[in-house]
Amino acid sequence: MAELENSEQKKKMCQIYNEISKELFGFGTTLLRVTVDQRVITFHAKHRRSPRSTALEGEAPELKQEVDFRMSMLFKKRFKERLEAEMGLTIEVLLRDYDAPTQWAFTNMILAGE
Repeated sequence: MAELENSEQKKKMCQIYNEISKELFGFGTTLLRVTVDQRVITFHAKHRRSPRSTALEGEAPELKQEVDFRMSMLFKKRFKERLEAEMGLTIEVLLRDYDAPTQWAFTNMILAGE
């Protein structure tokens, strides 16, 4: 676990996070921090507001909420796959909560192990 606490490993995890954000949403984050506490890794991210999201919110708020949920699920899937493939992590669980009004997302991972 000590290897994840070094700045290069944290930087790599943030790079992967931003790459997936760009792939799915068209741009990266405005703020991204990662903390490691034993087997728990937490990402605090402030995202940019998408013009499409704003337009959809005014016209079809239920659809926007469904799209936000589906995109968050897709983000989790891709993020987990990339971290495991590129960094050799074994992730027991990956949880993500996104608050659309403030554009904050918190992603928590628990690595497999004791």
